[in-house]
Amino acid sequence: MTQKDYRPMWKELGLNLVGHDQLLNVLGQAYKDIYMRQENRPKGMQYLDFVISEAHGLRIEELMETKKKGNKVIGTFCVYVPEELILAVGATCVGLCAGAEIGIDEAEKVLPRNTCALIKSFMGFKLAGLCPYIQASDLVVGETTCDGKKKAYEILNDYKETYVMEIPQMKTERDRTLWRGEIIQFKDKVEQLSGRKITSENLREGIKIVNNKRRVLQRLSSLREAIPSPISGLDALLVNQIAFYDDPLRFTKSVNDLCDEIEDRIKKGIGVVKNGTPRILVSGSPMAVPNWKIPYLIETSGAIVVAEESCVGERSTRDLVDESGKTLDEMIDAITDRYMKIDCACFTPNVERTDHILDLVKEFKADGVIHYSIQFCTPYTVEAYRVEKALQEKGIPMLKIETDYGMEDVGQLKTRIEAFLEMVKK
Repeated sequence: MTQKDYRPMWKELGLNLVGHDQLLNVLGQAYKDIYMRQENRPKGMQYLDFVISEAHGLRIEELMETKKKGNKVIGTFCVYVPEELILAVGATCVGLCAGAEIGIDEAEKVLPRNTCALIKSFMGFKLAGLCPYIQASDLVVGETTCDGKKKAYEILNDYKETYVMEIPQMKTERDRTLWRGEIIQFKDKVEQLSGRKITSENLREGIKIVNNKRRVLQRLSSLREAIPSPISGLDALLVNQIAFYDDPLRFTKSVNDLCDEIEDRIKKGIGVVKNGTPRILVSGSPMAVPNWKIPYLIETSGAIVVAEESCVGERSTRDLVDESGKTLDEMIDAITDRYMKIDCACFTPNVERTDHILDLVKEFKADGVIHYSIQFCTPYTVEAYRVEKALQEKGIPMLKIETDYGMEDVGQLKTRIEAFLEMVKK
């Protein structure tokens, strides 16, 4: 089957066609090397493979088609942006490119070199003209989860309209009031952008769609408790990553089908690894596509990742929006409360996150924790101290890893991970 030529669409979007071709070749090969060499994968993963293969093709074509119908596309970087409000006006919410060492030279013309890889990545993707999602977006929504991001958004706004939501730094009633005000202002912005009003009826539908997406990811997560593990951590991570930009209804159905297959595998005792394989919880910074380095190193070193305590994982899917609200105000309250439960490291104090990590270790029978921080991601790097202390008190081993998206440290990281796993086995 000949793949469709999307180059006219990419040209219309203003992409750097030469650089984009090079990017797709590199990412395509990386995907084959990391994902397609896995053995005994669930057949349902073929859908996710297809989505990845068409991430810059068919999915972008879908976005362009919905735009032609008068609908808007809103790009985001963070799980704090309430997708429910976006869907309520018939718009599409997509996660933006931020998981690869791309356009660094361009990014460092406007950002300091010692900026975290995720920030340099999203700036590099835009300035190098390599992300069709940001090009297709009518608005980019940022958030104040860290100082680096909020200052970078000021610069990004010079190249693409960027709306920033203020995330409170504590969880008092005063902070809830601030956050509810941010939700209301974002509602007004979405209505102004789309030319449509958010009503109790369309917001109820938006809440239902996003909750159902979270429910299927919760279902997948619970199935990973099985021994032996019925799906690799790499594949489970991919599902969570694709949740940010695939069509939510199609995604929910496809992942439910995958979960049906995994349930059958569990009944038959089929796993992707043998019993006794070390079970690892990965905790910390988010992993956007195609940031697969750490789980790949873990799973090629003789262990299995059973859960991700991350924005691309449990932190994003743990809580649902209460669906009992009848009025618009009640639904806004429910959205406010749900998003205030997210235990991002931007909060102080943040004891909920440590408690959640301990709960996940117990729930998934993890033998150890690998705490991953993107280099220069100060909130997670600093918070690793309290996480490690809490785990030590419970006798749970933890390895701290601080890295960027580059491959230069792969050998060193693999040596450290292998040594950690040997200790875990004892």
